Amino acid sequence: MTSSGVSELRISAGRSHRQYWQDLWSYRELFYFLAWRDILVRYKQTMIGVVWALLRPFLTMVVLSVVFGSLAKLPSEGGAPYPILVFSGMLPWQFFSNSLTGASNSLISNANLISKVYFPRLIVPTSAVIVSFVDFLVSVIILMGLMIWYNFVPSWHILTLPVFVAIAFAASMGAGLWLATLNVQYRDFRYIVPFIVQFGLYISPVGFSSSVVPEQWRWLYSLNPMVGVIDGFRWAILGGDTPLHWQGFALSTSLVLVLLGFSIHYFRAYEKTFADVI
Repeated sequence: MTSSGVSELRISAGRSHRQYWQDLWSYRELFYFLAWRDILVRYKQTMIGVVWALLRPFLTMVVLSVVFGSLAKLPSEGGAPYPILVFSGMLPWQFFSNSLTGASNSLISNANLISKVYFPRLIVPTSAVIVSFVDFLVSVIILMGLMIWYNFVPSWHILTLPVFVAIAFAASMGAGLWLATLNVQYRDFRYIVPFIVQFGLYISPVGFSSSVVPEQWRWLYSLNPMVGVIDGFRWAILGGDTPLHWQGFALSTSLVLVLLGFSIHYFRAYEKTFADVI
């Protein structure tokens, strides 16, 4: 308490673990500012604004539907039209890939702020994930439009969707924090992240159903954490007879939680060096 009767918050590096999480709450307004700033930049400084957030996943869905549904003749799930199958996989993948790209570059993009002012650095990549989550919510409009177009009515499984959204958020945070830290330490990772995103699209069941993977290889395929996330989304959205490989889903979810815990620990271990290295 100062002489003028105004409370003064004093924060210094190296505080305890418990105090650090209290600091995150104390700096929540900075978190709101960073997230809102990035949202405004993304949607105001483009020619078509929000339409771009709808156009990109829609065009990707069309291409994947033609390649895997019309040309490769791969089966759908639960009697759902193939475009809905693809887009139900596109939703979590787009959220994850955008979060990975945004969070991995977030510390470098805010280098001036990080090098001059102390605050919990975890706020920066988290705000980037929130911006990607806004894109995710905008893309849900396309899914609703597809359901109306094909007269597709989801089952009660749709009530479980928030659970799978939370798992997708955990996967995005875990991978984003880890790559954000590595990007500060080794700048070469800015070139590796786009490759990871592109390669991950092909090895994840975005344009096709996981049911095409032979049963004896499902556990190995589920080592990709996004397999469980995408399968969970499809089970919640498509409903009906849509299968969910529970063993593979449990393995993918466990890997997501391990990745999140490891990434938070790794980020915190190197956080105090960011201002000097960045």
